[in-house]
Amino acid sequence: RGGAPPPPYRYVYSWHCPDGPGFSCPLLVDTTGAYFRRDGIAGNYLGGMSPAEEEEPDPSDLSVDHDFFQERVWPQLARRVPAFASLRPRGAWAGYYDHNTFDRNGVLGPHPKLENLFLAAGFSGHGLQHAPAAGRAVAELVVKGRYESLDLGRLGWRRLVEGERLEEDGV
Repeated sequence: RGGAPPPPYRYVYSWHCPDGPGFSCPLLVDTTGAYFRRDGIAGNYLGGMSPAEEEEPDPSDLSVDHDFFQERVWPQLARRVPAFASLRPRGAWAGYYDHNTFDRNGVLGPHPKLENLFLAAGFSGHGLQHAPAAGRAVAELVVKGRYESLDLGRLGWRRLVEGERLEEDGV
């Protein structure tokens, strides 16, 4: 990593709430940063929230801060979804939030110097959300030599080579 700081890490919490949102509820990210999604069909959910920059946990200790859920995440979830006021916590884990440190967005497309190397990397937490479009885009590049469905050229290597960050606050 050449002296780069270690990646931040995040807690993911799971809980049960039989009266929570139904199957039509998408991944929801509140304006406070609290997020959740359903986890299967039995009234289970996954979610969390990134800490404020000054509250970043020590990346050398991957233990879960359960108080963070109780004091910071749960109140925001219950404000957004009143049924979550009576949720039952089930478990939690911590993991590194690995991302493209240049601008925290994915890098997609052919490598500028290595022939026949196409990448779709650096998306981290939003990679699952972007996977269908990124997969289709890379397939189009490989098969057709160009984007057809969506022009995702702004996610390409050029911005890294030229030092032009793609700014997005919602990462």
